[in-house]
Amino acid sequence: MNLSQGLEPGYVSLRSVSKDFGAVQAVIDLDLDISSGEFFSMLGPSGSGKTTVLRMIAGFESVSTGTVSIDGQDITSLAPFDRTVNTVFQDYALFPHMSIQDNVAYGLRTRKVPKEERLKQALEAIERVKLSSVATRLPHQLSGGQRQRIALARALVLRPKVLLLDEPLGALDKQLREEMQAELKSIQREAGITFIFVTHDQEEAMRMSDRIAVFNAGRIEQLGTPHEVYENPATAFVAGFLGVSNLIEGAKAQALVGRSELVNIRPERIRIEGPGYTPEKDSSCVAGVVAEVAYTGPNTITVVVTDTGVRLVSTTLNEELQGHKNSFVTGDKVVATWRKAHVATIPQ
Repeated sequence: MNLSQGLEPGYVSLRSVSKDFGAVQAVIDLDLDISSGEFFSMLGPSGSGKTTVLRMIAGFESVSTGTVSIDGQDITSLAPFDRTVNTVFQDYALFPHMSIQDNVAYGLRTRKVPKEERLKQALEAIERVKLSSVATRLPHQLSGGQRQRIALARALVLRPKVLLLDEPLGALDKQLREEMQAELKSIQREAGITFIFVTHDQEEAMRMSDRIAVFNAGRIEQLGTPHEVYENPATAFVAGFLGVSNLIEGAKAQALVGRSELVNIRPERIRIEGPGYTPEKDSSCVAGVVAEVAYTGPNTITVVVTDTGVRLVSTTLNEELQGHKNSFVTGDKVVATWRKAHVATIPQ
C-alpha cells in the first residue's frame, strides 16, 4: 500500500516491501516513511503483519521483495548487528547471572569499548531510566517494570538511530503498564531517538504515538495521528478496532441520520436523556429503551435499543453524571442524542 507517494523519503523508509512465508502473504507491497525523532506505532491484531514489518527493519526477517533504508542507507541486505537499530522485547532478555550494570554494559563490551568507559556509559543509561539505586542488583531482584526499564537502558546505551519495541509492555499489569507508557514517552522525547513501537493495545498506541499505522491482513488500512485515526476512521475495520463504535448503514442509517452510507458515532458522543427531550440546535435524537447499564468505575455504559431498531452504545464519564437529574435502569424509556457533526462517514 503506497502511503508515501509525493512525500520525501522518511528517516526510516520501506519501499514496495512484501514478506511471504510459503503461500502466506504476511506483508503485501508496503510503502512507509517514518520521520526522525518520531514515536511511531504499528497497531493491529495478531497476524496483521505489524511484527513482521518490525522484524524486517531489525533484520531478523529477510525481505521477500522491496527495500528498507535508514537515514538514506539501504540496509535491506545487512545483518542485524550491522544495522543502526536496537530492539526491546517483551521478555526483557536480561542475563540472570549478571548485575544490572553489567547487563546494560554487555553490548558495549561486544563492541570492544574499554571497561572503564563502558561501565561509565552503562551507569549513565541506568540513570536515564531512573534506576541508579539498583545498578548492582541481579535481574531477579527487580520488579517487572524495573526489568523493562533496564532492557530499555541496555538498548539506549548503544545509541541506536532507531529503537524497535516489540510489545515491550505486554507482560505488565494494567497499573504498571500505564506508568511505563508515560515513562517510555518521556525517555523517547529526552533521547530524541526514533521509536517504532508494535502493539495490539489501541489505548496504548493512542496514548504514546505521534502517528499510528493500523495494520490488517498484511496491509496498512490507515496512517495518521491518534486524533485522525480515531475521529475519522478510513475503514470499518479501523473504526471497530480503535475503541467501541456504533456502525450503522443502509435503511437504519437513513432513518437515524438521514443518509444510507456506512456511518459511525462514537459512544462518548451519545448522551442519554429522559422521554420528551428536545434536541439542541445542530443535534439529532431518537427514542428508545435502555437494554443494559454497566458501571465500569470511571464510566457508565448504557445500551439503548432505539425505536428504529438500532442498538446504540453510549459511554458517559461518571463525573458528568454527578447531580444529573436522570438515572437510568434497564427498561427505561429514554432519548439518545448526539451532535450531527459527530457522525463520521466511513469510506467503502
